[in-house]
Amino acid sequence: MGAKAPEAPPAQRAVVASASLAAAVLAIGVHHAGGPSTTWLYVIGVGFGVVLFHSRFGFTSAWRQLVTVGQGRAVRAHMLMLAVACVLFAPLLAAGRGSGNVYPIGAGLVVGAVLFGVGMQLGGSCASGTLFAVGSGQTVIVFTLVGFVMGSVVGAWHYAFWIGHLPGRGVSLADSRLGYPGALAVSLLVMAAIVGITLRCERRRRPPIISPPPVVSGAARAVRGSWPLWVGAILLAALNALTLAVSHKPWGITSAFALWGSKALHGFGVNVGHWAYWSTPEHAKTLARPILADRTSVMDLGIIAGALAASAAGGVFVLHRRIPARTALAATVGGLFMGYGARLANGCNIGAYFSGVASFSLAGWAWGALAMVGTVAGVSLRPIFGLTNPKPGDAVC
Repeated sequence: MGAKAPEAPPAQRAVVASASLAAAVLAIGVHHAGGPSTTWLYVIGVGFGVVLFHSRFGFTSAWRQLVTVGQGRAVRAHMLMLAVACVLFAPLLAAGRGSGNVYPIGAGLVVGAVLFGVGMQLGGSCASGTLFAVGSGQTVIVFTLVGFVMGSVVGAWHYAFWIGHLPGRGVSLADSRLGYPGALAVSLLVMAAIVGITLRCERRRRPPIISPPPVVSGAARAVRGSWPLWVGAILLAALNALTLAVSHKPWGITSAFALWGSKALHGFGVNVGHWAYWSTPEHAKTLARPILADRTSVMDLGIIAGALAASAAGGVFVLHRRIPARTALAATVGGLFMGYGARLANGCNIGAYFSGVASFSLAGWAWGALAMVGTVAGVSLRPIFGLTNPKPGDAVC
């Protein structure tokens, strides 16, 4: 018999109003700095934040639950998200409406993805999870975000070594004889196989029950309640495809962290423009522009704004004032690992994995497999920092 769902708390109207005002002011700043297309990306980012919060859609806990107790429901939602994204991306990419995230498979990807997997479990969130958790008031994740920025800067500093000395080659399934129809078919078969593996794992390990979210009845659930994972999966895939259609590039997150940290160092007199990472024409142009003109930055800020408004509407926005020192240390170290790993692997669970797989990049699947290896290692390290893992008989969220 499942656990009874708790009643949802009342909406925090003052926080909703403040968040809405801040989001509107930020939108004006984005429009002034980046123009209409960048403003649309900011709005899409707000949509991502709302969907991520309401569906509680993440990667960190999903992979931890699969590894520790065999609960694969969230991973199956990931496969639904990837399947819908591939179906939507295929005609856009085939028509030349943008370029996908097809990155090299080299030493940087191997080391970076494993480090990211470890960092997720120590930091308590992934790239997208960090942003919507910060927006919803989870104060400890601020430490993760700070570590993320710091690790991204170090990764940008070391970029020449990983790309120049240990290069790899990008491989797209669609560039083979398969074309986009064949690449789509192969991708869907892989996803179906992963779904089957998770179901078999559940039958063997009998995972614990899943705690139900707070109850909000009626139409108010759309604004205040928790959404089913499958709704979040479909909406995230649709928003990623919309991002591709608007900006001609898929959704990404962590390049903004390298930009924020590098601009901060530049403000202290460090000539980051000489780094190999910022010497490429595309990156140099990004570094020279205001942050509010950067597509990834404005989408990241939109995620935070959307999650803030959504969490306040749900009555669950709260700032935690007391954070154990070991928890703060784990969050910072996890953020450092993820930031550094993301730069080595050319992306995170969004840019390299979600958008990579949706772009039919073989590197996307390689990133997922390697990050799972890192997840296993990260789960074993969590008790050192006083962090718990799910156990048989526990209810998981």
